[in-house]
Amino acid sequence: MPLCPADDAFAETLAARLPPDTLRRAEPRHLEEPRGRWHGISGWIALPRNAEETALVVRACAEARVGLIPLGGGTGLVGGQIAPDGPPPLLVSTERMAAIRAVYPRENVLIAEAGAILADVQAAAEAENRLFPLSLASEGSARVGGLLATNAGGVNVLRYGNARDQVLGLEAVLPDGTIWHGLKRLRKDNTGYDLRHLLMGAEGTLGIITAAALKLSPRPAATGTALLAVASPEAALDLLALARDRLGEAVSAFELMARTGFDFLRQTLPDLRQPWDAAPDWTVLVEIGLPRGLDPQEALEDLFAAAHERGLCNDGLIAQNAGQAQEFWAVREHIPEANRRIGAVSSHDISLPLGEVAHFVAEAGPALERIGAFRVNCFGHLGDGNLHYNVFPLPGRSPADHRNQREEVMTCLHDLADRLGGSVSAEHGIGRLKVGDLERYGDPAKLAAMRAIKHALDPQGIMNPGAVLRVG
Repeated sequence: MPLCPADDAFAETLAARLPPDTLRRAEPRHLEEPRGRWHGISGWIALPRNAEETALVVRACAEARVGLIPLGGGTGLVGGQIAPDGPPPLLVSTERMAAIRAVYPRENVLIAEAGAILADVQAAAEAENRLFPLSLASEGSARVGGLLATNAGGVNVLRYGNARDQVLGLEAVLPDGTIWHGLKRLRKDNTGYDLRHLLMGAEGTLGIITAAALKLSPRPAATGTALLAVASPEAALDLLALARDRLGEAVSAFELMARTGFDFLRQTLPDLRQPWDAAPDWTVLVEIGLPRGLDPQEALEDLFAAAHERGLCNDGLIAQNAGQAQEFWAVREHIPEANRRIGAVSSHDISLPLGEVAHFVAEAGPALERIGAFRVNCFGHLGDGNLHYNVFPLPGRSPADHRNQREEVMTCLHDLADRLGGSVSAEHGIGRLKVGDLERYGDPAKLAAMRAIKHALDPQGIMNPGAVLRVG
């Protein structure tokens, strides 16, 4: 049976069950996403204050067969938080559940509600001389629940893992409105199926995360940051292997940037300080964190010397202080904004086995040339094989000029990534943008299992309908 709309009659019934001011008309900011590709159709938004109120909302939706979409910070880039068509769903925002409930420094654990802003979680950890290592460009607005629901990545995956690797326990509301009280601080809990990992990465299609027990890490006593010029992605991979051989798990981040990214920054953000007078073809941004008694600058100088001797690096800049390190990172973190201002024909969040990254870059360029004339900005988290391979029009042309080629460009690059053993969604999720990609490239056994799980937990299909798995 089709879902029913979250119309005024449903809103009146739901409001009677909830405390005053819990249900409102949705504002335009709730119905948009960062790239402007989708606009939502929901007219109502619920803003529960805790898991119990969230359960009331979900239970009412289940009883009325009304779809609902969990909404965190709205920073997702694949349309998972937007319903552009179908019966208008109810939005369920986590923004009022924003507390840091507790910090346990000796345990390296922090309890945060789903609406907590990532930057606030990082600050709460820092206040206890601990580190919450999940870090990404949208950390000033992204919320914990959404980050876990999408299994976000970021710049520190190389050392600390994805979002799911930072979680010990969850509190969540399941599709029938029951609350799962799984908010444990245990490092070992071998009691059957691990629901944490079922909900994380499910993008709100199996339940709504309301709080999480997050793993903290010791703060490195000293950090070092360097920009190193390399001749090619292949040389960058050799440099990564050398860095890990010499420094082990001290390598926190290893980011690859093409010269195009610096050119775009100079064109769109001319006031941003650039480290190179003339950017090299390829640059690697390396960050290391060392324990007390070790000098990160000395370690980076030794790394550069060894890399230069092997012909891997021909130039390098080592940050002399925290301010200069922030300037280096500002370049990397502003590349997505520069891309947005230029306007992409097609953007791609892919991952590859490390040994195939250079092959992908080498083959992707000629493959695109067979479609048309484009510029490419390739950058990303090389340490974990995650590339953002984005295609742009030539100067003087606009993305609209290539509208009829966008699908061909995306298919070309996704086919190549799949052939090389990669994934067409590295860290942004499936959302609504990549439902077809999941069907095209996903393993049939995995897809069948996913559909079975979805039907078992959400038989009415009310949880974020149309995201990850196609409706019907």
